[in-house]
Amino acid sequence: MKNPRAPGQPAAPAPATPLLKRLGPGLVTGAADDDPSGIATYSQAGAQFGYAMLWSVLFTLPLMIGIQIVSARIGRVTGHGLAANIREHYPAWLLHSVVGLLLVANTINIAADLGAMAAALRLLIGGPAHLYIVAFAAVSLGLQIFIPFPRYAPILKWLTLTLFAYVATVFVVQVPWGEVFKRTFLPPVKLHADYLLTLVAVFGTTISPYLFFWQASQEVEEQRAGPGEEPLREAPEQAREHLNRIRLDTYVGMTFSNAVAFFIMLTAAVTLNLHGITDIQSAEQAAEALRPIGGEFAFALFASGIIGTGMLAVPILAGSAAYAVAETFRWPIGLGLQFAEARGFYAIVSVATLVGVALNFTSLSPVRALIWSAVIKGVISVPIMAVMMLMAVRPEIMGRFTIKRRLKVLGWLATLIMALAVAAMFFALGRSLF
Repeated sequence: MKNPRAPGQPAAPAPATPLLKRLGPGLVTGAADDDPSGIATYSQAGAQFGYAMLWSVLFTLPLMIGIQIVSARIGRVTGHGLAANIREHYPAWLLHSVVGLLLVANTINIAADLGAMAAALRLLIGGPAHLYIVAFAAVSLGLQIFIPFPRYAPILKWLTLTLFAYVATVFVVQVPWGEVFKRTFLPPVKLHADYLLTLVAVFGTTISPYLFFWQASQEVEEQRAGPGEEPLREAPEQAREHLNRIRLDTYVGMTFSNAVAFFIMLTAAVTLNLHGITDIQSAEQAAEALRPIGGEFAFALFASGIIGTGMLAVPILAGSAAYAVAETFRWPIGLGLQFAEARGFYAIVSVATLVGVALNFTSLSPVRALIWSAVIKGVISVPIMAVMMLMAVRPEIMGRFTIKRRLKVLGWLATLIMALAVAAMFFALGRSLF
């Protein structure tokens, strides 16, 4: 039997929570940003411009951290996702426009990611790509529908480890590190149309609206699954612990995400660009082009990473759309509910995934699909970010947990950069069409 603590003796400190257990929505959200379509974008940037665009992933890192912390805080403080908060405080036309476009963009992105995963597996082992598309979709749906959230969340967390394939790839190819650091911090910026269009694509891939919806909703899921946990607006005594965790989780997750993007871009620069291969239109094309230059091991790592990150990204794309739609119509929501308890929510998850499968059986060009997905995400990202920033400073929404000056600066700067990026994207697209 333990001896009772003597009067006046300080209580023993609570055991520290292991780092991995403190990481969750932020880590998974950051990793999902490096999905197969993102891999294609970063590979194209490295192949086309070598080291000249490495700076961009460092530039976007603090902006991404700021806006994702804002989205996570909204979810944890209010106990509701972004769509539910927009529904309660802003016009219905804004909510319906944003959610409708998000659903379309995510579905197209799911199609592109499933196609890339299947193509990567075909490169590794051969076989029919269409069969692999169906199999990947079935596994993704099965995990979301039949695995309870407390058991499903760790699966997503462990899937983030697949992104280390892109870290490992860099170390099996020759990298002139001195030149890399020089070009990263003293970049040769090229202000011509192709460079600007690719830069916009990198920004749009890094700061993407489905990530806002997912992280906010996952904070709500974590809060509902935690015994005794309440929205911070109703339980301010829990704020210090959870706001510190959100900050750590988001810093680690977004740094991990952008580090992986840096390594993907660098791999393409030191292999494809240096050998004159400057036009990469898909993730699997990047993997195939890497084989004769980087060797079989580098090729296998790169292709395996496409499959792993796709298995992480597809459920997040479908899930973020489902959270948004279900909150719009006040349906029961959440991966923590059984199928019978949240039929509408799981119907959106299923429809988005199955339509994504179906698009791969049409004549839709994967490259054109990614372009349209990027355009739609760019269109909706700016108003969503602006609304998030406005919500985050309203006491009637956030109570005593309105954001402070640093987050305001980072959030509005990210919104401004995205607005400029979208304007540049439309300018570049207009010039290419006319």
